[in-house]
Amino acid sequence: MAIGYLYDVVIDCPDPDALASFYRELLGGTTVTDDDGSWSTLETPNGKRVSFQRVEDYVAPRWPGQECPQQIHFDVMVTDIDASEPLVLELGATKLEMPRTSPGFRVYADPVGHPFCLVTG
Repeated sequence: MAIGYLYDVVIDCPDPDALASFYRELLGGTTVTDDDGSWSTLETPNGKRVSFQRVEDYVAPRWPGQECPQQIHFDVMVTDIDASEPLVLELGATKLEMPRTSPGFRVYADPVGHPFCLVTG
């Protein structure tokens, strides 16, 4: 049995609304942007989500090198974040500090350091 299901893929960028618009033209769908412009979500016609979050001093990844790695993370939807946390920690995840707190999500690193979030809906 899985702990949760893939809810969203989140891409770091300098301008979430502009990048969401690019992908809306590429993939179709509709976008929703938060009030402060730091987050946009593209909901595709087939019901998938891709979100874009503003990162100050964004540096684009360089392919194929890893001097500046690709910047993306998974949001994993869970029904009970308190019950799910010990399960992901047991799998080898590490809980990461967040600059701002929100009761609906927590940030972790996978065993090799890639961030992912547990979220509740």
